Amino acid sequence: MSHHSSNGGYQSLMHRLNKFPHGAPASDLLLKIFSILCSEPEAHLLSQLPLRPFSAAKAARIWKVPEHAARNTLEALASRAMLLDIEREGKTVYFLPPPMAGFFEFSLMRVRTDIDQKELASLFFRYINLEDSFIRDLFAGGATQTGRVLVNEPALSAEASAQVLDYERASEVIRTASDIAVGLCYCRHKMAHLDCACDAPPDNCMTLNAAAQSLIRHGSARGIDRAEGLDILQQARSLNLVQCADNVREEVNFICHCCGCCCEALIATRRLAIPDALYTTNFMAKAGEPPCNGCGNCVRRCPIAAIALVPNGADGQTRKKAEVNEALCLGCGVCVGSCPLAAIKLHARPKRVITPVNSAHRLVLMAIERGKLQNLIFDNQAHLSHRAMAAVLGAILRLPPVKRLMASSQLKSRYLERILAGVDIASFSKFE
Repeated sequence: MSHHSSNGGYQSLMHRLNKFPHGAPASDLLLKIFSILCSEPEAHLLSQLPLRPFSAAKAARIWKVPEHAARNTLEALASRAMLLDIEREGKTVYFLPPPMAGFFEFSLMRVRTDIDQKELASLFFRYINLEDSFIRDLFAGGATQTGRVLVNEPALSAEASAQVLDYERASEVIRTASDIAVGLCYCRHKMAHLDCACDAPPDNCMTLNAAAQSLIRHGSARGIDRAEGLDILQQARSLNLVQCADNVREEVNFICHCCGCCCEALIATRRLAIPDALYTTNFMAKAGEPPCNGCGNCVRRCPIAAIALVPNGADGQTRKKAEVNEALCLGCGVCVGSCPLAAIKLHARPKRVITPVNSAHRLVLMAIERGKLQNLIFDNQAHLSHRAMAAVLGAILRLPPVKRLMASSQLKSRYLERILAGVDIASFSKFE
């Protein structure tokens, strides 16, 4: 394949992206995607950037250009959402987003005339759905996932609702967000170019907090207030869309409103039989009392085909009943409103699902599980500062003992082993 025959900018960027905990497997299709999104010199520049947030001054040092020139290049890339620029302590910092959730989605979150979006949509579909190594690596590469499902709040009983924490509620995530942006749904926009889109609204993909600031600033998404954000949540629920969010408790970056026909995570769960492609809610659906009448509404409504009609033990020849595959059930609650008898309900899972605290926590977990922890700590191309290294090491030191042991084994570092052996985890009160 051609990506083995050259050391050009696109190949360098492909190699760089694979240092992320959730990377992008090498493919000629990926090189073609890059060729639409950026020039080869731009790809070469992107390939040299750190995986962690950085300043224009740092980019200038890496690229060996004046700071004003580096800033102009960074702004040009951010204007096309190849980079995100955010304000941190009064200063602008930049970071290279991963392919997904990241610049793949950003490229189709608005209608653009500067690139061939129809060709891009075709390449995305072939790379993600036909070659499928990317989607398998993304959703089956480890236990920690990029996204999580938010429970359909109206589907919960009063007793169950009392068990839901604030960060598990889409409404609370919206109410507490500093900034909210809405743009085209990447999945449905892509499918529209392939003449396969469904009737769900195309413009309800929400980006939140610092990421929203960058997309709003550069016109990649439209800024909205909390009231409109809550209206979008309610509309999505009324249309039986699954609400999926950034898999963190703090500073959630996105909420998507997903349909089973277009969403790649739901398609992967269903078509490739990948369980836990998304973090589930702390609930699962069960059919019980009153007895199911076998109407099949919940079967048709489930976005991942986790419900089937099976023979009813009481009268197996003439009637059937709904049965939930608990290993696949997302706990989204979409099925609950479809039952005319209220026979299917959400029940608490036996073991609570633990959501990573923040993006740093999630990235470290994903890196450990995928054998890429060394890329976060020893990023030679980025020349990480002691402060950045301390932040990542701090995340490792707050992991449970088994995870710390895995990290130590992967790094094979006497230095890290000594740190892990001597640290008192209980002395840390919060994740930095």
